[in-house]
Amino acid sequence: MLSLGLLLIALLTLSCLSTVIFKQQNQVLAQSYVQTIKYRNLVIDLGNGVKTNAQLTYPAVGKGPFPGVLLIPGAGAADMNYSGGFTHIDKETDSKIYPPSAFFQIAKYLSERGFVVLRYDKRGVGTNLTLLDSNVWGNTTFNDLKQDAEKALSVLLQQPEVNATKKATLIGHSEGTVVATRMAIDNPDKVKNIVLMGAIALNIIKDNFYYAGVFLPISYAQNVLDKNHTGLLLVNEALKDPVFLSFANYIGNARMLDNPLPSILNPKNNSDEDSAYISINNELKPALVRQFEEYIKELNANQSSSPIFHKKCDLGSSCPIWARSQLTLPTNLGVIGNVSSNIGILILEGEYDAVQQAFLLQQRLSELNHPDHLLITYPNLGHYLYITNQWQSTQPQPIRQ
Repeated sequence: MLSLGLLLIALLTLSCLSTVIFKQQNQVLAQSYVQTIKYRNLVIDLGNGVKTNAQLTYPAVGKGPFPGVLLIPGAGAADMNYSGGFTHIDKETDSKIYPPSAFFQIAKYLSERGFVVLRYDKRGVGTNLTLLDSNVWGNTTFNDLKQDAEKALSVLLQQPEVNATKKATLIGHSEGTVVATRMAIDNPDKVKNIVLMGAIALNIIKDNFYYAGVFLPISYAQNVLDKNHTGLLLVNEALKDPVFLSFANYIGNARMLDNPLPSILNPKNNSDEDSAYISINNELKPALVRQFEEYIKELNANQSSSPIFHKKCDLGSSCPIWARSQLTLPTNLGVIGNVSSNIGILILEGEYDAVQQAFLLQQRLSELNHPDHLLITYPNLGHYLYITNQWQSTQPQPIRQ
């Protein structure tokens, strides 16, 4: 049976992620001026001279202390709002908010309903995706990210508005689901529930990078670009298709190559650029697989002999030190059975995400008879749980209201 705490989080998260929120046409106009949330900016000491900014949102009305929630971001550069680098002004606080700001919206929504929520910038990253310290960012490992989240959790539970005796709920997105699962295993005295949004079940590098950099471009080429189902890809058309390019460039970008596309896609290799075709299965796929295998080989190589470790890691790349730390990490699927039976687990997945991974986690929890778990899938939603289509290359956006 779903615990009351997890059921409440499920209902609130479902409401927050809904693409249609009822129109409040019948409310008294004066209610819009009632302050419902308070904000407090914090600085979290991550150790070794590294600090990061965070913000606490908590109810302005009601008698506390309140239950606590920690938001844990996914892979890559992320500030506390999942900003994406765009600016708008939040009317309530007259402060700059940087959409896509899903985490800000979730925090605000939950705090309006009685939760204290903490979100934080990833180490080395500042507001609006500014690079604060390239050395800190470029040398970050998965263990660093987990320890950062654990320190953020401790800070959350120390706040006077938080009822620390009832533990906290962790809401992780993407890589944050890998962090949240391990935090729950290592900190059962501090964690009540975990919510896994865009859940990762397998290895991020071995499996998810292969899915993104090999499976998706091949599937897109076969199902979208190869309109006549000949098994051939018109190179000139492919090079002009932004969705295909985002998929086909994935591993090349991770390797920080100047020309991320495999050379086989360069129409200069053909006598007639306008009519140059390549075989999807016999030429494109082997080239993408070979590039992926070279990337794995580079990660496994000694830093002094692997060229990717000598290139500057910026906010737009998958830093090789982080990637190598992920390469040998046990999978969520392998460790989720170690989460205490007293901790509720909610999995939220869009149907256009790698939804099979969510099903694998659910199946594993069912096999282990975990007493308090639930999977919810959303039609027409992608990895960031907003409306997309099967092939659209997505980035975070504000949650639709």
